[in-house]
Amino acid sequence: MKTITPVILCGGSGTRLWPVSRKSFPKQFASLLEEESLFQKTAMRLSGAAGFDKPIAVTNSDFRFIVTEQLAAVGIDPGAILIEPEGRNTAPAVLATALYLHAKDPDAAMLVAPADHEIGDAAAFRAAVETGLKALEAGKLVLFGIRPDRPETGYGYLELDASDEGEGTVPLKRFVEKPDAATAAKMLESGGFLWNAGIFLFRVKDILAAFEAHASHLVAPVTAAVTEADVDLGFLRLAAKPWSQAEDISIDYAVMEKAEALEVVPFDAGWSDLGGWDAIWREAGPDERGNVTHGSATAIDCKDSLLRSDSDTVELVGIGLEDMVAVAMNDAVLVAPKDRAQDVKLAVNALKKKGARQAVEFPKDRRPWGWFESLVVGSRFQVKRIVVHPGASLSLQSHFHRSEHWIVVEGTAKVTCDDTVKLVTENESIYIPLGAKHRMENPGKVPMVLIEVQTGSYVGEDDIVRYEDVYSRGQGAKG
Repeated sequence: MKTITPVILCGGSGTRLWPVSRKSFPKQFASLLEEESLFQKTAMRLSGAAGFDKPIAVTNSDFRFIVTEQLAAVGIDPGAILIEPEGRNTAPAVLATALYLHAKDPDAAMLVAPADHEIGDAAAFRAAVETGLKALEAGKLVLFGIRPDRPETGYGYLELDASDEGEGTVPLKRFVEKPDAATAAKMLESGGFLWNAGIFLFRVKDILAAFEAHASHLVAPVTAAVTEADVDLGFLRLAAKPWSQAEDISIDYAVMEKAEALEVVPFDAGWSDLGGWDAIWREAGPDERGNVTHGSATAIDCKDSLLRSDSDTVELVGIGLEDMVAVAMNDAVLVAPKDRAQDVKLAVNALKKKGARQAVEFPKDRRPWGWFESLVVGSRFQVKRIVVHPGASLSLQSHFHRSEHWIVVEGTAKVTCDDTVKLVTENESIYIPLGAKHRMENPGKVPMVLIEVQTGSYVGEDDIVRYEDVYSRGQGAKG
């Protein structure tokens, strides 16, 4: 088996699974079905097996430390992490990675996979990838098609050029856009159509040739973005100016729908893009009454419904529900008919218009050093819980408008306050005056937890002057 470099695309926002998935922490990083996130499960599926090289992740600056933290948590060392200055869809992301790999080996095979798909049988998927490898020597571009089990209107389809019976790849006849219900039913009955999984396999030199032939306008700006990229704390930051000149377009539209040398690997060992709460209900395995409950949720006389509470302090109870979705968190609750799961994005849009922070942000705010959450916010004060990873450190900073009181409740904090450095242990506190240069660090081997009380005329996250930061964040950046 030829060595394959997995390329994991993990920069999406995932609004259809709101409120669990939001722009600040989208679905690929959330624990939706199991303890591991979809991103972690994707990386695990494509790592550690014969024939797979270290994975490359393509993400944005906001998620770069989430990517490294989640990979480390499952023991995966990435081959590289490419940082997009802004989202430009999948075509520029794939092209940038191919150009990066071309410098190492033009004949290398790369497997491009979204980070937010659920594939139940990892071994079967790797076997399908090996099947696809056989077409690469002829210069083919390989797609993966999922055998449909229902007339799904939310996916694009692949029409096969011949019967897909037997082993090996099958030539692609054409792409089919998302159909209406009647068309989807006819395609399911015909048996010659597969769902387009958005997973691709090709040699680096072949996909670069396809870009030159069908999307040459992308080559110059993306090449410049890779050539002028900077290495920053182990990340490869693509150059912002040329990257902004690349068209925002998917690889399907830019290349695949125009290319001719396309082959399809049929796959039927369990796949879902988890594109809505109806898909979560389906994949979670409903009980004998068709219900799925998760967390602090209770179903009473309910049928074919999903009840999920992601908060230890919110008990969600459904009585007499049928074909419903109810999802509760500390700061938001969603209730909708299951057949309107695809309309959840309407809730996000409505909240954005209201200016509600729940549209895009969580109470828990993740940082490269750990996380914090606001417990109480008033006109001149705020109370936070702050958790700092072992060995991690916040920036050396000061504030113009607030002072802070820190109470350590777990672990030990190493605190710098102007010229004083001291250890603050559990059940001890320290006062940080307005304007003082300060920093907190966790010198221990367990997470450090403290309660922070901020008082002052303004307690916003942008009231910060940063002097030193091991994470290379600029002035005004949070945390």
